[in-house]
Amino acid sequence: MKILSKYPVLIVLFTVIVLFIFFQCKNDKHAPINQDLSVVKSEIAKTNALFEKQISELLLLVSDNAEEKTIQQKFEDLRITYKKMEWAVEYFLPNSARFINGPALPEIEMDEHTELEPEGLQVLEELFYPYTPQNKNEAVRFLKKLTNKSNTIKVNFQAISVSRDQVFDAVRQEIFRISSLGISGFDTPVSGTFLREMPYSLESVKLTLQQISTQQPQDKVLKNINTAIDSAITVLRKNTDRDRFDYVNFIPAHLNTISSLLLEFKKQENIPDIEVTSALSKNAATFFSKNAFNPNAFVPGKEFAFSDEKAALGKKLFNDNILSNSNNRSCATCHIPEKAFTDGLAKSMSLENAELHRNAPSLNYAGFQHGQFWDMRKDDLEGQSSDVISNKEEMHGDLNLILGKINRDTKYLPEFKKIYKTSKAETWQLQNVLASYIRSLAKFNSNFDEYMRGNRSAMTESQKRGFNLFVGKGQCALCHFIPLFNGTVPPNFKKTEQEVLGTAVNGDNKMFDQDLGRGKFHELVEALQHSFKTPTLRNISKTAPYMHNGGYKTLKEVMNFYNKGGGKGFGFKVENQTLSDTPLQLTDKETDEIIDFMHALDDQ
Repeated sequence: MKILSKYPVLIVLFTVIVLFIFFQCKNDKHAPINQDLSVVKSEIAKTNALFEKQISELLLLVSDNAEEKTIQQKFEDLRITYKKMEWAVEYFLPNSARFINGPALPEIEMDEHTELEPEGLQVLEELFYPYTPQNKNEAVRFLKKLTNKSNTIKVNFQAISVSRDQVFDAVRQEIFRISSLGISGFDTPVSGTFLREMPYSLESVKLTLQQISTQQPQDKVLKNINTAIDSAITVLRKNTDRDRFDYVNFIPAHLNTISSLLLEFKKQENIPDIEVTSALSKNAATFFSKNAFNPNAFVPGKEFAFSDEKAALGKKLFNDNILSNSNNRSCATCHIPEKAFTDGLAKSMSLENAELHRNAPSLNYAGFQHGQFWDMRKDDLEGQSSDVISNKEEMHGDLNLILGKINRDTKYLPEFKKIYKTSKAETWQLQNVLASYIRSLAKFNSNFDEYMRGNRSAMTESQKRGFNLFVGKGQCALCHFIPLFNGTVPPNFKKTEQEVLGTAVNGDNKMFDQDLGRGKFHELVEALQHSFKTPTLRNISKTAPYMHNGGYKTLKEVMNFYNKGGGKGFGFKVENQTLSDTPLQLTDKETDEIIDFMHALDDQ
């Protein structure tokens, strides 16, 4: 006691230090790691410096009239360098990325009804494959533009700060980008060099994870990721032929393995989720995990968030004639569950039993699109439902009158009150419950999904060959993106694409269909004339006839149209056709196998 009383200050100080260490250690499990990420930014800067140097070298080759093969080889080197920093540019500078490696199609400013000239690597690819002296001036012009974009990367990454959770999220997105856009050759549609590029994207993921890891390289989780990436790279380097690559085994055996291991890495490293609503769940191990997709990423606001209660109420109303003016038609009249919520007709019938202008689209997976109807005239399902109800040819309903009936209905009103905590049903609530029901129709339980989840007997050998053709020789996945198989672009799923196919009136392909599609609402935008939303292929075997006009009776007719190169392939003058007019050269057997695969996309 004497000793303690003699040194009271020291004792107090000692106690404070012990307690500080105790609580600091206790909190370490949840505290963010104060790690210097300058090494990550330094690697991006180094890669971008090489990118800029290679642009200059390519510019010199073009200016000096070098041979085609020399120019193509230098261009392929340039693309590989971009792939090494793609994960960072796509995530932190998405607007710039669109003009560095986006599709060689105009960027549409919808509000201004204008087109922005495409530029970047895909535009250059079209100029270099094949390359002729006539392309020289344009190649020089676009290479100079690309130099400016490289400078944008440099300036921005000098200025912005990057966090550990952001870097991990970006790397994870890169794996999903590889698993969808990369594996289909989306950004090398002409040269088809994507299988040679993918190893470099994977190497960059491997390096970046090592840079943000707090563990040693021999740590089990990091070691497993490195082994999985090395294994994938080995397979990729053995076969770079897009028409013969084994996609159906590579995705589940390698890419799904890597994305699953990333979640283990995240858990071990205590990396928090990015607080942003995204279409792909933060806890989805793969693209094909159950409940991988979040429908709330496609709703117009938080109050419209999906719930099972909303969907159940929406289902009742969907099947109730109360929504039509004459009480003799419901939504289910034209969207029949057994036909994947289509009606089986070439064109739906009006209230007066006359043909409408277009085919009834499937409502399955419609919740995972930005743009409803074939012409995408409504942004979301809420807008879509009210448009149909009020259309005088379809249901001729009056939302105010309908709400009056609902608010007097002892069956419906209590449910609206319970869900929305309001005294009566309102217009937006009616729209929301109908939209919620449609959002519930995405089941993700097809044989293809089961196969990708590990059940290797879920698809037949013919269907497996069909998938390989679908991704490879058939180039179907360039527009129908894995895993939604619609035009919503992964891995962010923030945009749904439209395409100009040059569709004919019917499967005879003798007369061009004059429907302007999305162009009707954007008359000054040439790129949108005769354009239509890319729908999902899930449950496609149940939704005949096909195309926006219902003119193609069978999937065989549809495949024949694509095989010949779309409208241009049949001699139609479609200057803005986005579908490649190069014939696919698919045999009858190969066509049948692709169709067989599409049957594997049917929900069970």
